[in-house]
Amino acid sequence: MNNLSRLLQEIKDNPVKYIDKPSITHLDSFVRGWYLSRIEHFGLNPQGYPMEGFDEWMKERVKTTVSQSWAEIILFFCRTERNAFYSFFEEYEQFLKHKDDSKIQESEEKASPTEDNSKFRQFDIYNEILKGIKKRPGIYLRTSPITELDMLLRGYSLARREVGIPPSEPEREFEGFQSWVQEKYGIKSGQSWAKIILFYSVDEHEALQNFFELFEEYLNRNKSLEVDENISREC
Repeated sequence: MNNLSRLLQEIKDNPVKYIDKPSITHLDSFVRGWYLSRIEHFGLNPQGYPMEGFDEWMKERVKTTVSQSWAEIILFFCRTERNAFYSFFEEYEQFLKHKDDSKIQESEEKASPTEDNSKFRQFDIYNEILKGIKKRPGIYLRTSPITELDMLLRGYSLARREVGIPPSEPEREFEGFQSWVQEKYGIKSGQSWAKIILFYSVDEHEALQNFFELFEEYLNRNKSLEVDENISREC
């Protein structure tokens, strides 16, 4: 699965596998994370992105000049996340019909993983993505920040796996955050870290604040464990 069209079809067929449930907001965040990773690896510009122009097309379709995203526009007219999710695929299919088939194929071929994977710079999830979100969350996230953050990171990780990029050290460290959150709250079910934090928060926005506090606690704990291990070796 090396292009967006196939990924979207997979998500449509099995939304639970990728984004937990049929949700336009989840889909939007997941796709943005996926594209963010592709930009970093392949240096894609908007013209190399199959969804380039979809925002403008949706605004023209509903005759609006508001600054809302395609996901927000579809959700507004469909009213529910589920209906908006399935409506997106109908709208996107119509959008593609308005684009030149040869240009679509060319843009997706340019995005194919033909380059040396060693050129992929190391991704520091804490310093590069989370630091920016913590400082200015409104730039990256919208109405459901903790859930959107989860989807954003899932999409990012999937895009890296698609091109065979092994997890960096920060990524491997983040993978342990899930089990740490479950242990901290005594949760044995398969709920994601985002859902657990949200359950113990007042709302999505507080959950995002709690996430950063918990993640910092998690990182400091890992550093303390490393220090203790080094002391034990010396003894």
